[in-house]
Amino acid sequence: MLTEERHRLILDLLAEKKVVKLQELVEATSSSESTIRRDLSQLEKEKKLRRVHGGAALLHQKREELSVLEKSTKNMEEKRLIAQYAAQFVQDGDCIYIDAGTTTLEMIPHIHAKDIVVVTNGVTHLEALLEKDIPTYLLGGLIKKKTKALIGRGALHSLEHYSFDKCFIGVNGIHHDFGYTTPDPEEAMVKSLALKLSRQAYVLADHSKMNESTFAKIADLEAATIITDELDDELLALYEAKTAIEVVKK
Repeated sequence: MLTEERHRLILDLLAEKKVVKLQELVEATSSSESTIRRDLSQLEKEKKLRRVHGGAALLHQKREELSVLEKSTKNMEEKRLIAQYAAQFVQDGDCIYIDAGTTTLEMIPHIHAKDIVVVTNGVTHLEALLEKDIPTYLLGGLIKKKTKALIGRGALHSLEHYSFDKCFIGVNGIHHDFGYTTPDPEEAMVKSLALKLSRQAYVLADHSKMNESTFAKIADLEAATIITDELDDELLALYEAKTAIEVVKK
């Protein structure tokens, strides 16, 4: 089968299924794994797909953003694993920033450090933080209907008054060239400022966010340590060349 035919078949399968495993592509094209890996690498460079652990996936629209309810039903086991792992980095006496988002929300029940203070822009985080008796400061600003995050000038002005030992940020995309991204430029500004105000920064993202880029850039990869749940060795090496990355095993 000619290269162009394989590429067309790969893209047709992706259009139909949205995510396709490497072995499915090998069988569908009667090609070797190494050939399909080269095809996927080339198609990714052409911005026609993104490689994921064990296969390939369709690229999302740059401004696509799910609601909190929609996010809360996706990859929940992976999010809990990542959140539980991230929580161990919170130490006694820390002042930390916890970003709005479903993965960062999952962190809170697993935080056992004493004498900590939290600042957040996540309205949905408040109940869990109060349940843990953690002193919490909520940023001001505009509340986004979809994500329940506080953004805008008020949030930035509030955030400027703090500095943090650590911050824990959620993102919609992590890409080896484009860095950390999110669909909303105003929310990107809040995340970016939190990263700059923190001595140590962590980005929490399950595998569906890897090799994905959305509309608004937050920061370059080296601005934070990535905590994710799975990554092919080839992609892991690519990201490790630019920043620290922690891969949580099931």
